[in-house]
Amino acid sequence: MQGASRSLQSTARRDHLPHGDPGRCRPRCRPTAAMPEVERKPKITASRKLLPQSLMLAKAKECWEQEHEEREAEKRRYLAERIPALQTRGLSLSALQDLCRDLHAKVEVVDEERYDIEAKCLHNTREIKDLKLKVLDLRGKFKRPPLRRVRVSADAMLRALLGSKHKVSMDLRANLKSVKKEDTEKEGPVEVGDWRKNVEAMSGMEGRKKMFDAAKSPTSQ
Repeated sequence: MQGASRSLQSTARRDHLPHGDPGRCRPRCRPTAAMPEVERKPKITASRKLLPQSLMLAKAKECWEQEHEEREAEKRRYLAERIPALQTRGLSLSALQDLCRDLHAKVEVVDEERYDIEAKCLHNTREIKDLKLKVLDLRGKFKRPPLRRVRVSADAMLRALLGSKHKVSMDLRANLKSVKKEDTEKEGPVEVGDWRKNVEAMSGMEGRKKMFDAAKSPTSQ
């Protein structure tokens, strides 16, 4: 009987509760285990990514080979124009000598031009190097080499500053007076008198009179 009354009371309470009340009983949700994350597959595969790069490399190689062939053809055409084929058949000794002289003259002219061009290139490279050093110096990125301490005597420093013609010695010990042990022994110890006698002599009226006379004597002179 008691169990039936309790069930009736609980149903009555549920009926009196408003709809949507937080106190209303709800079915409990059991905690579910965390689902493993599914790995996302890339939209573009590695082979498809490498395909454009391989195509670009193949095209670049083809262009390079074509450019190399064009340069070789231009070189052959230029040499054919500037250096025609020699025809030595039927020429006498004097004609061959004249031909050799002409070829030697042309070689000398070309060699001079080559030397001038090399000198200009060397000059330009030096100027470029100097300008780069100036730019680095202005930017403040020039790294000075670490200085090393070098022991240099005073004579060597003066010789480097004044030159080898000026002979200056900085030997300080040479100007010192040499003192022998015998001279110091001859001087002997200095006698020291009793200072009390001097104090007693200068005390009293007699001592004051002596001090006054000693101070007065230089002024009178």
